[in-house]
Amino acid sequence: MNEILIFLAVVVAYLLGSIPTAVWYGIRFYGVDVRLHGSGNAGATNTFRVLGKKAGTVVLLIDILKGIAATMLAFMLIAAGAIRVVDLVEYKLLLGVVAVIGHVFPLYTRFKGGKGVATLLGLVISVQPLVAFVCILVFLIVLILSKYVSLSSLLAALSFPVLLLLPPFKTDEPLLIGFGFLMFLVLAITHKKNIVRLIKGNENRTYLWAKKN
Repeated sequence: MNEILIFLAVVVAYLLGSIPTAVWYGIRFYGVDVRLHGSGNAGATNTFRVLGKKAGTVVLLIDILKGIAATMLAFMLIAAGAIRVVDLVEYKLLLGVVAVIGHVFPLYTRFKGGKGVATLLGLVISVQPLVAFVCILVFLIVLILSKYVSLSSLLAALSFPVLLLLPPFKTDEPLLIGFGFLMFLVLAITHKKNIVRLIKGNENRTYLWAKKN
């Protein structure tokens, strides 16, 4: 019975992550499929570029909430007696990662989705809210200085496990640290084209707060 409940939670987490917010929101309220414009990516950054800051903000927040909602399923498993309280962080990570996978490979859009940064942020907020806040600051500072969302995302992701190794954020849970470095590696893979463009100096700059023409 416990295994069945855990399996169902994993399925629900994947389906939550699979919700193609940028695609559905763009088509429903703007009549625009963001995958056909800008970078062609079905994520918040491309929504900012194509549809403007209002649409981009909505998509960003919903994608973050997908990650948070997926991790909250762990509490339901505890309430159902399927897992122990001491295993909460472990299952939050599991369900959050499944949601990120759903975002990158969504069932609803033939497994072609976004890059998972916002949904990953939702997971981090749920597991380590204070560290997540610092990571957001890192993202914003790098973005303001460089105007590169890809670079900002990668450095913010890397700062998560690094901060967990340093006071006052140091943790005694090696699983979190290992998870952080693994997720950075995954993001680096999903951003490989962006990294190549950064090295060549032709990566697109993004002005998230600029007015949409």
